[in-house]
Order: sequence, then structure tokens, then C-alpha cells
Amino acid sequence: MIYYELDLLNPPPLTAQQIAELKALDALSDEDIDFSDIPPLSDEFFEKGIRNPHYLKALKEQLTIRLDADILDWFRRHAKNGKGYQTDINKALRAYIVAQEKKAARQAG
Repeated sequence: MIYYELDLLNPPPLTAQQIAELKALDALSDEDIDFSDIPPLSDEFFEKGIRNPHYLKALKEQLTIRLDADILDWFRRHAKNGKGYQTDINKALRAYIVAQEKKAARQAG
């Protein structure tokens, strides 16, 4: 099986056929949608710890990093209940990388 990496921040444009299919789906009413091939979800599906096996979570790597104390303090103070600051740092780094890639793309072409 071949897997292709998709850049979620820069997906390929939709084809005319894909656009037409999406418009046709958008025009359907809820009553016109056939759900017969979708199995009902059991209570077990909604229990904690059960998740969709097809869901691909971004891979994370644990590491030790040294940050300036004031930077770390700022993220901790702005996190809800002091939690989630590491995720916020990750989001800030990702936003920086995306901005740098866009800047490089503009300069290149």
C-alpha cells in the first residue's frame, strides 16, 4: 500500500468533478441522505479510551528543551488553569514555521 503525505496547510485544489459532487451533496436535505450503510454506534464507542482506529494523530516526540524563564512563565500564565501551555508553545512554533514557509514561497516565486 502506498501512502502519500498531504500538506494540510496547502492542500491541492479541488477538481471540477469534486466541486460538482460537493455542490450536489450540499443540495441534499437531511431526509434525502441514505444512512443505511452506517452501523449504529454502541455505548462502548463513547466510553473513555475508545477511539476511532482510523484517526491519525500527529506524532509527537518527547524532548528536553531550555526556554527563557520569562517565555515559559508567559505561556503558563496564559494557559487555562495552568494546563495546556506545552500545546500552546507547540501551536506558536507551528504558526512561526508556517509564516516562514509562506515568506520563503513568496520570495521564491
